[in-house]
Amino acid sequence: MKFILLSGGSGKRLWPLSNDIRSKQFLKVLRDDQGNLESMVDRVWRQMGNSGITNSAYIATGQSQKEIMQSQVGELVPLIIEPERRDTFPAIALAAVYLYSVDSIGLDETVVILPVDPYVEDAFFEKIKDLETVLEQSGSDLALMGVKPTFPSEKYGYIVPDVCRTGNEDALYTKVGSFHEKPSQAAAAELIKRSALWNCGIFAFKLDFIINLLIQKGVPLQYEELKKQYGKLEKISFDYEVVEKTTHISMMPYDGVWKDLGTWNTLTEEMSTSILGQGILTDDCQDTHIINELNIPVTVLDLSDVIVAASPDGILVASKSSTPKIKNIIESINQPPMYEEKLWGNFKVLDYATDADGQRTLIRRVSISENRFLSYQLHRNHDEVMTVISGTGEMIIDEKIMKLQPGDTIRIPRGTRHSVHAITKIEYVEVQQGTDLEDTFELSKDWHEIIKLSTQ
Repeated sequence: MKFILLSGGSGKRLWPLSNDIRSKQFLKVLRDDQGNLESMVDRVWRQMGNSGITNSAYIATGQSQKEIMQSQVGELVPLIIEPERRDTFPAIALAAVYLYSVDSIGLDETVVILPVDPYVEDAFFEKIKDLETVLEQSGSDLALMGVKPTFPSEKYGYIVPDVCRTGNEDALYTKVGSFHEKPSQAAAAELIKRSALWNCGIFAFKLDFIINLLIQKGVPLQYEELKKQYGKLEKISFDYEVVEKTTHISMMPYDGVWKDLGTWNTLTEEMSTSILGQGILTDDCQDTHIINELNIPVTVLDLSDVIVAASPDGILVASKSSTPKIKNIIESINQPPMYEEKLWGNFKVLDYATDADGQRTLIRRVSISENRFLSYQLHRNHDEVMTVISGTGEMIIDEKIMKLQPGDTIRIPRGTRHSVHAITKIEYVEVQQGTDLEDTFELSKDWHEIIKLSTQ
């Protein structure tokens, strides 16, 4: 069996902590068994490791999320990189072609697709292993896993079993009768009476099922060629393009903990503390949470059932029941991500402005983790000035090495080749000024090669 975790999302439902780069699965707001903060993707990858399936797993993610994914789950995790976002059908097509043409996986191999961010118990991943048996016993083209509902939710899709065709409610699987996408609460209650299950986005198939489908559609079966043509694929979900058009589908029920922590009201239910970061809640606040990534305190007095979230991207104060509306409300906000997590560390944008002549100024606080480094790079259309706040390191600037310590200020004119290596964790404030602040040209990402260049 091979497992493909789909990691995408635009980061709008958990704004302002999430953004286009750091979407919800990367937020470190949960805690592991030792009390350490972890993200949803941290948690899922750890649980898959507990179930012994990480050695057969891949993560499909976008180019913009490659570095934050590697920083959280490790650089050795196999990633299948989408050149751009095209919804779940193109993402799964790309993953299938990768298995087929790059890793030479046999066409009879079972492939399981699952989201990267469900909140579940370890037993969930043990159950997923049974999908291979379902495919083999049922002879179906697709096998889905549905979760037994705990209440009539309007947020989820439902899978209705064709009980008449199976006649055995205790069987490992049933045939699928129909699908219902996000019904009203009353309709959901009626569906539950018919033994409908929540559609949790898990499905399995033999690799040849998807490869044959791609052949019919004229989709390239070589990974590099498909990447070149990826932008031509229609933006459509796997559910609409494949699942709803497939006749022979089986469904395996799962009766255990499963939650989609996609909104602030559901996410805060699983947080072990009411305050993350600098914050004060008075005793008369009930079921109120503060999540503060800023270096200023947040105080909440006599407000219940409220979420207060503060990050470099913005500040949210809302009743928890209203937070599902955020995605539509913030459509008018047009700014680049103000916080990004990189393989080498992270940065926060402190200020950003454009003057009447089109000159742009960006001030950001950069943190490079111990023994990490920036690529050897230059900028053609902007200058930089950096001032070290804490930590020690070394800088290569036009092939010359210099030591860095707190208080050092270095000017980097446009066209200057440079890189920073952190001996200990190093933090500095960087001021960028010019007409184009996104003109980084990378010369090398290998530190040994960078050192060689500086000693020639």
